[in-house]
Amino acid sequence: MSQETVIQLRNVTKKIGGKTIVDHLTFDVPRGEVFGFLGPNGAGKTTTIRMMVGLISMSEGEVLVNGINVNRNFEQAMMHIGAIVENPELYKFLTGYQNLIHFARMIPGITKERIEEVIKLVKLENRIHDKVKTYSLGMRQRLGVAQAILHRPAVLILDEPTNGLDPEGIRELRDYLRQLARSEGTAVIVSSHLLSEMELMCDRVAIIQNGKLVNVQMMRDMVQRQSDEASLVVLEVDDPQRAMHILVDTISVTEASVAPDSLTLYLKRDQVPDVIKQLVEGNVRIYSASTASMTLEDKFLELTRGGQIV
Repeated sequence: MSQETVIQLRNVTKKIGGKTIVDHLTFDVPRGEVFGFLGPNGAGKTTTIRMMVGLISMSEGEVLVNGINVNRNFEQAMMHIGAIVENPELYKFLTGYQNLIHFARMIPGITKERIEEVIKLVKLENRIHDKVKTYSLGMRQRLGVAQAILHRPAVLILDEPTNGLDPEGIRELRDYLRQLARSEGTAVIVSSHLLSEMELMCDRVAIIQNGKLVNVQMMRDMVQRQSDEASLVVLEVDDPQRAMHILVDTISVTEASVAPDSLTLYLKRDQVPDVIKQLVEGNVRIYSASTASMTLEDKFLELTRGGQIV
């Protein structure tokens, strides 16, 4: 992944009727990164995206795309941005190919070879000459993405791109966006309420609440607990009830639950060897031991204190 920054938000703020909807957001997204944008209901996520693509004005701050200010040089900045806000707008009575031709005519320099390249990239070769009205929702999403990247934008911004997609369509879109970031070096910014998909898709995630930036962190760091923190340890044993009695008598265990074939404990890292030792000495057979990692959903709810997800 390149460290070259392609889009910068600097103190981006939106006020409506004296109420601050977005409050001085500042972050950068480098080339080749899939960047997730999350927030509870009313956090200002969609408002921020609309300001980034120039659909609504900012009260304060600036957005720079490849160093070009969106407010001062809107048309020039938009040449470096591709976006789908809500649903892709397509002519359903035309074929997929005709839609791409129509869009290509609006922007100079898009060749027939580029159109063919994009069709292959989104894997629509077999259906590109069919009318869009015959496409599934997932195919229309892919055609919308193809339309958005025809001009080789530095940044692709997608607002809830998985809405209405079935699991196969979601997986196809996820794989395609990661491939796009790798193969073309595009910075991809995605908002979604499907946290499990964001966890699989994104390199980094920003969480906003009440219009303010709560956290920006690499995904791998966000979903892993620090080694000295307590975590959930699952022990698969032959007699969970007896194992629990042994541990209660010998080791301080603050949280535990017993299942028919396992024991789940909330332990610090340096407690794990002692627990296993006590169980072995108590003739408890241990079949496996594993640590339950924190998920993006866990971290999201921790940071937003359980706020509902947009």
